[in-house]
Amino acid sequence: MDVAEEEHISHIRSGLTSQLPDRDPEETAEWLESFDDLVETQGTERAQFIVRSLLQRAGAKSVGVPMVTTTDYVNTIPVDQEPQFPGNEEFERRYRAYMRWNAAVMVHRAQDPSIGVGGHISTFAGAATLYEVGQNHFFRGKDHPGGGDHVFFQGHASPGMYARAFLEGRLSAEDLDGFRQEKSKEGHALPSYPHPRSMPDFWEHPTVSMGLGPMNAIYQAQSDRYLHNRGIKDTSQQHTWAFLGDGEMDEPESRGLLQLAANEKLDNLTFVVNCNLQRLDGPVRGNGKIMQELEAFFRGAGWNVIKVVWGREWDALLKKDTHGMLVDIMNQTPDGDYQTYKAESGGFVREHFFGKTPETKEMVADLTDQEIWNLKRGGHDYHKVYAAYKSAMEFSGKPTVILAHTVKGYGLGPHFEGRNATHQMKKLTLEDLKAFRDHLRIPITDEQLEANPYRPPYYHPGSDAPEIKYMMERRAALGGFVPERREKHAPLELPGEKAYEVAKRGSGKQQAATTMAFVRLLKDLMRDKEFGKRIVPVIPDEARTFGMDSFFPTAKIYNPKGQNYLSVDRDLVLAYKESPAGQILHAGINEAGSTSAFTAAGTAYATHGEPLIPIYIFYSMFGFQRTGDSFWAAGDQMTRGFIIGATAGRTTLTGEGLQHADGHSPLLASTNPAVVTYDPAFGYEIGHIMKAGLERMYGGRHEDPNVMYYLTVYNEPIVQPAEPEELDVEGLLGGIYLLAPAKVDGPRTQLLASGVAVPWALEAQQILADEWGVSADVWSVTSWNELRREGLAAEEEAFLNPGAEARAPFVTRQLAGATGPVVAVSDFMKAVPDQIRQFVPNEFATLGADGFGFSDTRAAARRYFKIDSHSIVVRALQMLARRGEVDAAAPARAFEKYQLDNVNAGTSGNTGGPAE
Repeated sequence: MDVAEEEHISHIRSGLTSQLPDRDPEETAEWLESFDDLVETQGTERAQFIVRSLLQRAGAKSVGVPMVTTTDYVNTIPVDQEPQFPGNEEFERRYRAYMRWNAAVMVHRAQDPSIGVGGHISTFAGAATLYEVGQNHFFRGKDHPGGGDHVFFQGHASPGMYARAFLEGRLSAEDLDGFRQEKSKEGHALPSYPHPRSMPDFWEHPTVSMGLGPMNAIYQAQSDRYLHNRGIKDTSQQHTWAFLGDGEMDEPESRGLLQLAANEKLDNLTFVVNCNLQRLDGPVRGNGKIMQELEAFFRGAGWNVIKVVWGREWDALLKKDTHGMLVDIMNQTPDGDYQTYKAESGGFVREHFFGKTPETKEMVADLTDQEIWNLKRGGHDYHKVYAAYKSAMEFSGKPTVILAHTVKGYGLGPHFEGRNATHQMKKLTLEDLKAFRDHLRIPITDEQLEANPYRPPYYHPGSDAPEIKYMMERRAALGGFVPERREKHAPLELPGEKAYEVAKRGSGKQQAATTMAFVRLLKDLMRDKEFGKRIVPVIPDEARTFGMDSFFPTAKIYNPKGQNYLSVDRDLVLAYKESPAGQILHAGINEAGSTSAFTAAGTAYATHGEPLIPIYIFYSMFGFQRTGDSFWAAGDQMTRGFIIGATAGRTTLTGEGLQHADGHSPLLASTNPAVVTYDPAFGYEIGHIMKAGLERMYGGRHEDPNVMYYLTVYNEPIVQPAEPEELDVEGLLGGIYLLAPAKVDGPRTQLLASGVAVPWALEAQQILADEWGVSADVWSVTSWNELRREGLAAEEEAFLNPGAEARAPFVTRQLAGATGPVVAVSDFMKAVPDQIRQFVPNEFATLGADGFGFSDTRAAARRYFKIDSHSIVVRALQMLARRGEVDAAAPARAFEKYQLDNVNAGTSGNTGGPAE
């Protein structure tokens, strides 16, 4: 074997012997003959034990043996270890055929020229067996005594789930005809993919954003163990299944978190990878072998791997393959060829696959071309799939991945099966329909198909048909329908006023950043006897930056293995402490994993009937910017919880510079309809926002409780004021309230500020009064985003009710009577305050930190961006001067006096707080 050939197959057989010379072939043959005899006489299970024992002894004797990352391109489970299939094969085959027909017809009908909304035919056609073995024998419904399973269905296979629900009587033919027509067929509409927000009683997990399903499934399995280990719910019998595509496994997120599942021994998790060897445009690995690649990757990550490559028709041929020539061909055939074989014919396979050696060609000499064509791939054989699922469920100590070899578009005919374009093909020709009907043996006539080829009929044999009765009995035995989503949950008693006192009283003479004000409030909420245990702090590897290391000794960090080492800081008051009953989810440097953990906890009220309050705190720059797609999926799954963007602002996190300077996260958050965004300035504001958020999510009175609250908090310490006596709470929660009325009479201006910018506005108010005789009101804008959202809603109401008196937006009502020009400022880019410009009748100017961040002092950075107190003063004077209300020369004098073009002359801000 030359070097190139050896390199080509190295990923297939791991180079176990190719690197070493065989100095005694005769002795080698005797060893191999002895092993073959062991397999023949005592079976593969005994042979496995002997080989494992030899490997263990080799390690003890320092005999180097390379890690076996891949095995031959054959089934992992030997024939003699396959369990007996327990179901009624004939009944299951029948209604699986009905489902495949109805799923394809549903998409085909949606592509009627008068509709044309598309859909995907081929994915479920190729994966039907994988789902149906689970539905009939493994997936537990919500009413199962051990609790329901979590099944992450492959997004493009959703027509198959609708087709099953049609046979189950959960959906009507009219519903199927509403596929992808959610508004025009309202009341009988089905979303394109698993969207819980669109079908809140049906779908449970959104999956079609590639790569998020695998991540979320891993953290769902972890969340089940977390609930169990903390004593909140017995989840020991619940299992998480994730159905994925081999093309999807190219997404970094699909593979990037496998280590968590292995490290935490999540044997309650099974990935089923539908290896049809195709992505959306062509082969996944045309020149390689994706199943072998994935086997090596998952083995290396510490997973149990089961390959389901060949159907039972191959068993006899493989048994004849005493010299391994057939297996060699299987090993060396690239995926691009396997795809071509299924797009050709049995004669083509005879010539190009079996014909590679005289011996293998002779193996199939007594088979017809049709019999060769009928040699199924393992993912279409319910015996082989059942054996794999049963083995996965019985395996302990590791998560399992099942790699199932399938054909995309299986059974749809030569125009679809294995074709590069099959993913984009939406409809079948009349000939395709007839061939597909014949293949599935559906009792529909030619006349019915010819009557309107765009609208072939659905098929249902009736609820009294024996196969339908059997199907319903299987689901009843397993605990009800899957998928199904339920929102009923255990009662949750919200904390009383006492829990918020720490936020109301301020920090006295001490300085505290809003991050610390939030952490102090969170600590008191967690001390609440009943409510506290429901809080799930989710922290990437920055707890000390956020001042949350104080949680370590009491709440402890969740680790199912506990802490089996001597902690280096064990003698400190704030020692690092891990525990199986720990409350903190500490994901490490892993925002994607943290967001997945947040989603799993924030949907426990529906997935488990046990409400949890996830509070995910992170560097604000690395929230919506890095994991925005995951937050969108969280919104689709109707996650409830709090997202805390700490170290917020483009100028407030000193020292970090461009990569860490968040000047735009509120804008990114504004794109997500499920996110309620606030930029509070003080601790008491945070207290009211948190209380209102909990009331909305779990108080039982709000019409839309399925939201996530995003709060930006800062690391710049200030004296936190006590809550004002006559606080406008409605204004605070609505987005704006008058914080400090003007102190002098004079030309009027309005200063609107949020977050860390509020103290600059208060300083500017004093300067304007003392040095320029200008009367300025200071407004705390707790949410530019919510003011805009409410303002747009008011405009929409007016648009849809042309004869009615228009309702004024909230911000307009709040500022009624507030005269003079408006200067709006924040530590974010100008577009953040500009969100409300159209709703404010006053002349409006925005100061913001546009452009890239950089490393410098807070004062210098704020002067550079012209957002500090003196910049506010000059901008207000300019606007007043244009109106003739102050001396026309005042702005220029102020500009020169404050050296506004000198970054070293800035004074807004201090040097306190952590600098990274």
